Formats: sequence, C-alpha cells, structure tokens
Amino acid sequence: MKLKLIIALSLGSLALFSCQESKVNTTESIKSDIVYLASDSLEGRESGTEGERLAAEYIAQRMQEIGLTAKGEEGFIQVFDFSPKANPHEEQLDTTKTIQVSNVLGMIDNGANKTVVIGAHYDHLGHGISGSLHAAKDGSIHNGADDNASGVALMLAIAEGLKNNESAKNSNYLFIAFSGEEMGLLGSNYYCKNPTINLEQVHYMLNFDMVGRLDTAKGLAINGVGTNPNWTKELEQANWDNLPFIYGESGVGPSDHTSFYLQDIPVLHFFTGQHEDYHKPSDDVEKINYKGIHTIEELIVRLATQLDTAAKLEFVKTKDESDDNPRFTVTLGVMPDYLFQGEGMRIDGVTEGKPAFVAGFLKGDIVVQMDTIKVDGMKAYMKGLSLFEKGDSTFVTVKRGGEEIKELVRF
Repeated sequence: MKLKLIIALSLGSLALFSCQESKVNTTESIKSDIVYLASDSLEGRESGTEGERLAAEYIAQRMQEIGLTAKGEEGFIQVFDFSPKANPHEEQLDTTKTIQVSNVLGMIDNGANKTVVIGAHYDHLGHGISGSLHAAKDGSIHNGADDNASGVALMLAIAEGLKNNESAKNSNYLFIAFSGEEMGLLGSNYYCKNPTINLEQVHYMLNFDMVGRLDTAKGLAINGVGTNPNWTKELEQANWDNLPFIYGESGVGPSDHTSFYLQDIPVLHFFTGQHEDYHKPSDDVEKINYKGIHTIEELIVRLATQLDTAAKLEFVKTKDESDDNPRFTVTLGVMPDYLFQGEGMRIDGVTEGKPAFVAGFLKGDIVVQMDTIKVDGMKAYMKGLSLFEKGDSTFVTVKRGGEEIKELVRF
C-alpha cells in the first residue's frame, strides 16, 4: 500500500511538473516569436517591404517546425499584388505601382469534413509614414509588438496546442497569417476570393488582433458573438479562468474576421483593449503580457476542443453596429478604454497637443458630460462629438476619483 502511494505521488508530481514545464515553454515560445517579429531588424513589417518578407519567412519556418502542412500556393506562401493609394488620405489608387505581399498558411489536416480557420495579421506600419499616431512624424520604427506580433504568436501557440491534441481530431485547423491588414484587410480579402480550401466547409473563424495587453481585471473583448446562437454559452464553458468577457454582437469590424463574416462564416475577434501606444513607436515588447497571451491560448484550445465534434456551426447575420454610430469630424485626442463597462467614457490615453491634453485631462478620467449631452457610453460620446466642427468650443465634464472637473475644450 505504501509503495503504491509513493508511486501515485511520484506520478502526480511528474504530471504537475510536466504541466508547469509546458506552461513555461509555451510562454517562452510566445515571447521568442514576439521579440523577433517586433525587432528593429524587421523595420515595422510594412506590407511590401523586406521586413514583411522576413516576417513571412519566419512564420512559415515556425509553422513547419510545429508540423503544419503547407497550405499556400507556393508552399506555405500565398503571394498577391495590389496597387497602393496615390495619397494615404485619398481613395484613388496609383496604378503605376504594384506591391507584392504574402499570406502565410499552414494546416493541421485531420482528414475531417470541416475546417476551423484561425488567423492574425502580421503586417504593421513600418516607419509610420502612413497610419501613425506618433506626434513627431520622424520616421521612427513602429515595431507593433501588440499590433499584431502578439496575435501571430498566439496563433502559433494555438497551433502547437492543437497539433497533438487527441481530443481535437474531428476538425481540420487552418492557420493564416495575413498581410495588408493595415492597408484595408487586403490579405484576408484576397484569401476569401482565392481560397486554398473549400470555404463552404469552414466550421468557424477566429481572429486575434492586439491580444498582448491582457488585464484580468478589465477582461477580454470578444466581438462577433451574434454570428452564432451558441457563442456565448461555449465561451463561458471554456472560461476556466473566470476572465471578464466584454461581448460585441457584430461580425463586422476593423480586422480580418470581417472578410470571413462576409462569406457567411461564424466569426469571433479577440482583443485585449486599446492603449496609448497604439500605432506609435512605443508599442514594444517590454509592455507585452506574455502570460496573458498564454491564458488566452489555453482558452482557445479548450473552446476548439469543445466544438471539435459539433456539426458545422450555424451562421447568423448581424447588424453592423457602426451603422448606428453618429458621424463626427472633430476629436478630443484621446484613446477610449473600450473594455470599460461603467457609465461614461474612460480615457485610456491622451495625445500631446490635442484638445483633451490642452484642457488638462488625464489617463483614467471618465468623460460624463459634453455640452448638453450626458455621456453614458461610447455612442453618447460620439454623439457629443458630432455636434461640433473644427474651431468650435464647449465644456466637457470628467470624473477623476470622486471629483467632477469641468473644462473648456477647443476643437
């Protein structure tokens, strides 16, 4: 009896050690992927540059190491061309120029009759010539550690988690690293028009964009839950860590899941929140929550395992929530906290020199009143902005701690 107990305890300790070692290895792998993809040597991974090409090669190599089957048109690579805009602020294309970019695709082929698509874009802004929110406009490298090296690293970690998962053998899993997202979802759009699998057999699509700043107190934003009747139930069942989830119904949004939603495929988009480093050189590796990415990876592997034996998910068309949003031409120059669930609009970052900065507003302030508009959420905040044009001024009230502060803002 004593010997059996010793053996049992030894096996239990070995299993615990193995689990802990696996967690460490996965976190280190996530970190290694992000550190490379967000390194200065790749110069911000702008579409069509040498840095983007090196990133694509790295991702293809990682897919091969994991043991994925190449599912591009040239091995793991799917090449496509596009004409850039003649001016970043205009719609007209410069047809005299052609930029060549690549999607990267690898698959766990279980010989199943349905396939799960798991994706993340790997391109970013390069030196910030277009799309940067950096005030200096000095050509600094925008490494895009959160946007979106974090999403690619998470996608690769999920591939590792599912590759040898004996409980997930009734679906195939296609992993796609998209390029051209920052220029308008180009990679996912091209793939959906030139797929390397039958899209009618796609079970569902998961998209990861900016998942490197998980704050377990604020939670995880998950958009697209309205595209299948059971998404919230399945997500809650997989949520062993009791993370707060902030749900969005619409399948349409500013990331690559939109391209698949438009093909009548159920989608989910995962996002850990906006921050003041968004589209700036300061979005770098030292600010990434690597353990947080691993927590999301475990969540997704559980979700995929739950759905592995399910019939192909039903698609539900959702209302495009952006259709109801008021249009506005001015801004406070702040980064909203999209994960905030209280009353008002909490400021997650303030841009130097912009109206909110000049008025003395700070990160963490909650906008509760704009002129005559009570701001009880994002839609009311946008409605308030829609009342004004450049050159106008109004009073804006914020909560800071237990105090309300009212300041004149000039747009």
